[in-house]
Amino acid sequence: MASYLQIENISKSYGPKVLFKNIGFNINEGDKVALIAPNGTGKTSLLRILAGTDASDSGGKVLFLKDIRIAFLEQEYAYDPAKSIFRQIMDSSRQWTEHLDPDHQWQYELRVTQLLTQFGLTDPDKPMRDLSGGEVKRVALTQMLASEADFYIMDEPTNHLDIDAIEFLESHLKHSRCTLFMVTHDRYFLDRVCNTVMEMDRGSIYIYKGDYMNFLEKRQERIDNYNAETEKVRNLYRRELEWMHASPCARTGKAKYRKQAFWDIKERADDSYVQQKVDLSETKAANTYLGNKVINCKDVSFWWENKCYLSHFTYNFQRYERVGIVGRNAAGKTTFLNLITGGWKPELGGKLEGVIDLGESLRIGYYHQSGMQFKPGQTVLETVNDTHLLSRFLFPHDMLQNPVERLSGGERRRLYLLTILMQQPNFLILDEPTNDLDIVTLEILEEYLMEFKGSLIIVSHDRHFLDRLVDHLFVFCGDGVVKDFVGNYTEYRTFIKDYEAAQKRDSLGPKGPRNDKNVIPRNNNNVIPGEASVSPKKRKLSYKEQQELKALEERLPALEAEKAALEAQLSSGTLDAAALQEASTRYGALQEELDAAEMRWLELSEI
Repeated sequence: MASYLQIENISKSYGPKVLFKNIGFNINEGDKVALIAPNGTGKTSLLRILAGTDASDSGGKVLFLKDIRIAFLEQEYAYDPAKSIFRQIMDSSRQWTEHLDPDHQWQYELRVTQLLTQFGLTDPDKPMRDLSGGEVKRVALTQMLASEADFYIMDEPTNHLDIDAIEFLESHLKHSRCTLFMVTHDRYFLDRVCNTVMEMDRGSIYIYKGDYMNFLEKRQERIDNYNAETEKVRNLYRRELEWMHASPCARTGKAKYRKQAFWDIKERADDSYVQQKVDLSETKAANTYLGNKVINCKDVSFWWENKCYLSHFTYNFQRYERVGIVGRNAAGKTTFLNLITGGWKPELGGKLEGVIDLGESLRIGYYHQSGMQFKPGQTVLETVNDTHLLSRFLFPHDMLQNPVERLSGGERRRLYLLTILMQQPNFLILDEPTNDLDIVTLEILEEYLMEFKGSLIIVSHDRHFLDRLVDHLFVFCGDGVVKDFVGNYTEYRTFIKDYEAAQKRDSLGPKGPRNDKNVIPRNNNNVIPGEASVSPKKRKLSYKEQQELKALEERLPALEAEKAALEAQLSSGTLDAAALQEASTRYGALQEELDAAEMRWLELSEI
């Protein structure tokens, strides 16, 4: 197996802060490596050195196998707002396309179009300026994947992606023969894509073959062994300390090296790993009392211009409830949070109907995607004046006087999170809290939230995070429709996949589709009903609804068959540019049509 990358003796510092020093490692062909380290320890700096956009302070060597092609995905994608999606990709891909003959150029353009479609970007002529952050990320990923490079270097590839896009990227990389080196905080993504975990800890590199759970086990063994060795050194230190405290006469004839060795031993004896644990009782961030009335929503609808973001939503939030919110980008998730927290005002535009009633004891802590603006020159301790809480969330004593502007992006997000927790909320709302947070911080945050005594709403694309923390999901389906699913995200995805598989089996059966509720195991408490509501009353289908359900049962197999046919055409490589564009546009519209039909079938079949 060929060695694709050899690293020897590279270092990086910023001012007095040493990120890593004289590190080295090797990556072989076919390795898919996830780099794990706390924020601010140099992950992005290391990736930039490998990609050639930064340099090692100490020289050293970065040696790639000759003639392999390398593609680099940075966290921030540089683009021209005036260009269309397709033109942006093609103009930025000239390193891959400038030497291609017409046939291979056409094949490259075909890959770009197919990837855009699979990422849900069905209008390649749309200007870049009109894209959301998640859509820009999908453009960047399309450009990288279309290159079919030998070696991908990726910095947080799942940031700002919705879960559908993450799952497509996950499947693509899992089945690709590429070699991969990436930074990610998505533990499910890591497990399903990577075969190696590389940890950067205290400036050193440790490599673990296997999945994330294996990494946790082996890392704990390493820490336990290190701490056991530290205890032995401490025993030696105590003996040497007695010698140093002896009278000067007793030390006169001793070798100078023993005195120097004493200070080396002292430094090692003071060094051990402290396991991070969260104890809410010791912090100022303990939550306050929450009464029975939390947030009551009755028949709430919201429009912005001609688009409906929420339609006839009725729901009473309960004390200690833990809700996850999922859905595609621009489906209205953040709009919903702004509505129920009172962040929307008539002067901001849009039209709101219905009633949103907040409980008197409600104390909301709202972590926004956009983060917060810190005062220039403000230190970490001035921002959060709680040394215990800061320590628990990985801000050691020697960082407390650092100006906030000197922190990494992930460290600033972590500090912003602490400003929310310091408000002592009893209703905590976290909108994409996992973006830019490292895995170590996520583990600590999860432990904190599991002990949180209050209500919780989480909008997140991190499936592991949702699985550990929520009791049920609000699924934002688009056009203002919100479905309620009792269970975590993995259970929801299993439900949807089982349903889709059943629909395909039915469409291929000798008698056509059937309305058999036993095809997918479920009960009245573990389904996706209609618009979220409390204790919906069961009723019979009207004659009109019965006819609609019958029509849907006939229509769904036809839509599935058309989708399969389009997928075959798009992957055939036989369509010309005009036909490819037409098929891609229809595929995007068909997917939306199919989603709406499936959701309506679910709604009617559960009445």
